[in-house]
Amino acid sequence: MSFLDKHPPSERLSQFASDNTSGICPEALEAMTEANLGFSTPYGDDRWTQKASDALREVFETDCEIFFCFNGTAANGLALSQLCHSYQGVIAHPVSHIQNDECGAPAFYSQGLSLLLGTGKNGKLSVDAVDSICSNALPLHAPQPKAISLTQSTELGTCYTTNELGQLSEAAKRNQLAFHIDGARFSNACAALGRSPKNLTHDLGVDVLSLGGTKNGLGLGEAVVFFTKGLALGFEYRCKQAGQLASKMRYLTAPWVKMLQEDAWLKHARHANQMAQLLEERLSALPSFRLIRAREVNSVFYEIDRRVLEQLRKKGLVAHEFVEGGVRLMCSWQTTPDDIQLLVEEAQQATKA
Repeated sequence: MSFLDKHPPSERLSQFASDNTSGICPEALEAMTEANLGFSTPYGDDRWTQKASDALREVFETDCEIFFCFNGTAANGLALSQLCHSYQGVIAHPVSHIQNDECGAPAFYSQGLSLLLGTGKNGKLSVDAVDSICSNALPLHAPQPKAISLTQSTELGTCYTTNELGQLSEAAKRNQLAFHIDGARFSNACAALGRSPKNLTHDLGVDVLSLGGTKNGLGLGEAVVFFTKGLALGFEYRCKQAGQLASKMRYLTAPWVKMLQEDAWLKHARHANQMAQLLEERLSALPSFRLIRAREVNSVFYEIDRRVLEQLRKKGLVAHEFVEGGVRLMCSWQTTPDDIQLLVEEAQQATKA
């Protein structure tokens, strides 16, 4: 039985809903198999966790404190609760993941912090918004801004450039704010911008990064990276209290070792971005698909003729419609040109129907 026989068209079309639909990449799966041989010390006191932490320090080219969580919601919520007291606030964009997709996790983990929403084009927080929120915060009677949190790449598939990050870093310093990045798709941003991890983080004053692994080929697991090491004091207790300390931590951390040491994390991100570029090129030629904004990473946003969209959904396509407008189609490390060809052919047939 061939690969295509094992994965019928409806299943292959459903993958475009998210890069979370993909399986575990070969490097991560191999590492988990190796970690499964024999016995290992629990709760992160094992050689795999040490290797993964050292590999991250090498990739970011700096000494930093590193912790591992099961998922991105916990990574973001715990990181922000570490930066803020319950009476303080985090400045974020209205379409950020922490605002729309984490069910109030930052407030839950901190027992009350507020999200202070600022404007900005294409899903990116602006410097003016940061300065305005800080200058207009009512003393004593309103949550006081304590941190900014950016999503890189954003929920709208855009990337903060080094210049934009530098300006926001200056705004954070000017207003005495900690600087956090939600990097669920940080690898895609690195691949798209052609910048090294350090160029997009601690070189520009980022204090903490929630680094995503799941969307890039891991089965589970994210890393919280503290570039400002003093901010990590006691964070291990916060993780334990929140149920994020894995007893068999090696299964979370071993995949990071091969992903980082073999440069697979960037290879898979580049592939996902390239497949999205191919998808953009092929679908944009169809009259029923209007591109909303130029693609930057592994997501493409279209306005799709409603009749065509419904026909595609009957064939198995799963595609999220955003409040901000448009239908999002995503590619992953596992997407192939054949998968894109299948979607294009189905779209062509739906257009003619």
